[in-house]
Amino acid sequence: MPRALWSGSISFGLVSIPVKLFGAVRDRGVHFHMLHAADGVRVHQKLVCPADDEEVTLDDIVKGYEIGPDRYVMVHADELDALAPKASHVIEILDFINLAEIDPIFFQHPYFLIPDERAAKPYGLLVKAMADSGKVGMGKFVMRNKEYLAALRPVGGVICLETMRFADEVVSAGDVAELPEQPEPSERELSIAMQLIDALAAPFEPENYHDEYRESVMELIESKAEGLEVVSPPRHEEPGKVIDLMSALEESLARAKDKKESAG
Repeated sequence: MPRALWSGSISFGLVSIPVKLFGAVRDRGVHFHMLHAADGVRVHQKLVCPADDEEVTLDDIVKGYEIGPDRYVMVHADELDALAPKASHVIEILDFINLAEIDPIFFQHPYFLIPDERAAKPYGLLVKAMADSGKVGMGKFVMRNKEYLAALRPVGGVICLETMRFADEVVSAGDVAELPEQPEPSERELSIAMQLIDALAAPFEPENYHDEYRESVMELIESKAEGLEVVSPPRHEEPGKVIDLMSALEESLARAKDKKESAG
């Protein structure tokens, strides 16, 4: 049984709903340790000051914010503690927003909010009201000395809390690179592109998608753990092809239709 990461209450208006917060996703990535290739022993990292080549301990470390090349402002733990947000166990809903108005780029990490048994009725009321209205609750809460912006939305009869990025954390595409001029597509090109989208349209079934690289890595690890010899197939790089856009669209549409007919 997973442990709650946080406990408190949802507050909207004069209504207070006791809840516990649980992780909604799990890390399935393959994690490796660093080993000494000669003897397979795990290596350890040390903190060393390059000025005198002396090892330092965590007690000798202070935080520094870089303000220029090799120029830092030192900030001590007690100074940060004085600025930490006031501990709170309340998620106060400030606004209700149309879910369709929130760009997914603002969503950061999902959690589930599970109610106390005594709060089942107001919790269920909030879930249904948000589901029927198509709105999500926007609020703030403090967890582990950090304040989070959060969206509360109904998912399968449960409230999913999504921590959110603040506006100044989101980068616009124009700030990354200058967008090239996009020629207006012809009616024929747009028509075939729309047909291709329709041909590839399908209901979202997440179990249909797999992390093939992770699965291959785990197969490799399991084979090596069993003492089997592993031979990697040679990788062939296909040269890039310059294809006429119209031809590519028509061929893609034909393949998509054939795939759908064979699947049906």
